[in-house]
Formats: sequence, structure tokens, C-alpha cells
Amino acid sequence: MSLVLEVGDGVFEVLSTSGDTHLGGDDFDKKIVDWLASTFKNDEGIDLLKDKQALQRLTEAAEKSKMELSTLTQANISLPFITATADGPKHIEATLSRAKFEELCSDLIDRLKTPVNNALKDAKLSVSNLDEVILVGGSTRIPAVQETVRKITGKDPNVTVNPDEVVSLGAAVQGGVLAGDVKDVVLLDVTPLSIGLETLGGVMTKIIPRNTTLPTSKSEVFSTAADGQTSVEINVLQGEREFVRDNKSLGSFRLDGIPPAPRGVPQIEVKFDTKNQADSVVYQTEKQLKELGDKVPAPVKEKVDVKLQELKDAIAGGSTQSMKTAMEALNQEVMQIGQAMYNQTSAGGAGSTDAETEPGAGSTSSGKGPNDGDVIDADFTDSN
Repeated sequence: MSLVLEVGDGVFEVLSTSGDTHLGGDDFDKKIVDWLASTFKNDEGIDLLKDKQALQRLTEAAEKSKMELSTLTQANISLPFITATADGPKHIEATLSRAKFEELCSDLIDRLKTPVNNALKDAKLSVSNLDEVILVGGSTRIPAVQETVRKITGKDPNVTVNPDEVVSLGAAVQGGVLAGDVKDVVLLDVTPLSIGLETLGGVMTKIIPRNTTLPTSKSEVFSTAADGQTSVEINVLQGEREFVRDNKSLGSFRLDGIPPAPRGVPQIEVKFDTKNQADSVVYQTEKQLKELGDKVPAPVKEKVDVKLQELKDAIAGGSTQSMKTAMEALNQEVMQIGQAMYNQTSAGGAGSTDAETEPGAGSTSSGKGPNDGDVIDADFTDSN
């Protein structure tokens, strides 16, 4: 995944993003696994890929050697008793050099270039416009990956942060923003993939192109594909491929009640709204109020409603700072809902405990109390 980010005055604006969703650290591990399995099969005639236990050990050893090769020029791989035959146990003893590893993974490393170039192209920038290159993810420690980045960007990667921790640090900051603990930070994100819908012939028609800044709203008018068609199936898709089968379906719904007419006559407007953080807060708050209903104390609900309306007004106004301020104020009031619900639960629990203990403490009409004395069973006979 490549991302072009512009930072200034507390505003983090994502200019573009591009990636290969089928490329990651596991793919580098698999190259080593396949090499070990192929070598062992040539030597012993046994396919370890069909043995689940052996495959697991190969995978663990491959990951370990990959990590070692980030700092060493070669890694020793020792897997005793990897399998057994009638002739006895079999072992793996191999040495993997960094040069051999880079040879095995050359096609994967070449695939790194496309996302970087696409991200720069979508952002309408060149490598000369870049100030810093930050690597994210443990696999970016691979020397060949770093060298490829240098060749593409002409810059040495920034190594002041741990690539394993970059994402978690960013998530922590964003969590602080959402909680209202971090001030003066605004994230302007983009859609990572295009959003569209399925049209005649299994084709995906894009409505919102990838790397569109959020929030956004776009619409397009469609029509029926057959004469007398009274309903249409709307299949919402995400992806960059031309055909529906190659993209991911986000969901579908059926639109009924279309008046019968020749094909192409009915006008169906499809509108997509991509929600930003403020819209999401509004939706979640309204949903929470609806689900809790009368359980929310009236004074608390009134305050939440006021702040909710203020946030809606800020969204309509379009001011980022106003939305941020209103959102923080609403989050503070929403927290009071949870506190009020907790207080009600605690009070209710205490009341029920008292109610349960009172009958036992004050009841003397039945049961065996401390002053009842001994109880003696006897037979009664009427002498008359």
C-alpha cells in the first residue's frame, strides 16, 4: 500500500492511496517455503506441502529466516525430524543467502513499483515533490525492498520510527482525536477504491472514483434494461476492474414499483454519499438514542439532542473546525448517557436486594424463625 500524505498546521490530508491487496509479508514467506519444499522433494522424493504439520514448521522457519536476512547475509535453516519414511527420519539442513532470497522474491519486489507510481500519478505529483518516505510494516526491513524504494523515489527512507509500530501509533492518535483527548489534529481521508454498481452485461459502472476526498456525494441516472421491467436489482461494488466478477460486492437491494414502460424510459437516479467522521458520529448517536428509548433520562437526552443538532448544522456549513468542535462536544454528552445508564442499573440492583431481604427479616407468620422453638410431629386421634 502506497499513500501520499500532505501535512500542515495539524491537518493530515490524504492526497492519494494505491496498493496491491494480494501482496504482503506472507508472500515472501511462501517463496522460502516453496524453495525448501522443492529442494527436499528433489532430494528425498517427498512432497512436504501435503503434510500439514510439516508445512507449519516450514512456514515458521521461513518467517524466521526472512527476518534474519534483514540484518545478516545468510540464514541457517534446521528442521530435524521434518518427516519419516521406512528408512527412518528425515531432516532439513539448509543455508539461505540474502542473494538467493532476493532472487526468489524478485517478482514480488517488482510489484512494489506499481502502487508507488500510481499513488504519485493520482496525486499529480512527482518524486521531486516528496519530502519524506516512511516505511510501514515489518517486511519493509528487507534490504531489497528499501533499495527498491530508493530507486523509485531517489530518497533514503525515514527510519526514525519502527515500521511495526507506525500503524498502531497512527491509530492511537486517531483514537485520541475521536475521544477528544487530542486537539488540533484533522484527518482528511480519501476513498481507497472506486465505488459503483452493476449494469447490463456484468459491467461495473463507477460512480465515485478512487482517491476522492471525503466527504463526497455523487449521483447518476440509469434506466431499465428490458421492456415492462418493474423492478431492478442494485448491486453496489468496490474495485477498479471492469467486470463485476472481479470486484467486491458491498451489498445489494431491490427497487420495486417501477411503472411498466419501454426499456430506457424510466429514470432511476442512484446517489452515493460517503460518510465522514462527523456523519458517522451523528448516525451512531441517533441509533443509540433510538435503541435506548425511554431508558435515557430526559435531562441527558435534551443535552444530547442540542449537541446533535449543533453537529448537524456544522456539517451543513462545511467548516472542518466547526465540525471538529461540535463533534467533541457531542461525544462528551454521549458519554453521560453511559454514566446515567450505569447509575440507574446500580440503583436498581440495590433496590432489588433490599426487597429480597425484607420478607425474610420481618416475616414471622410462616417458616421456622429463631423464636419458634422445636417442632414436634404428632398423630391426632378423635376419641369421640
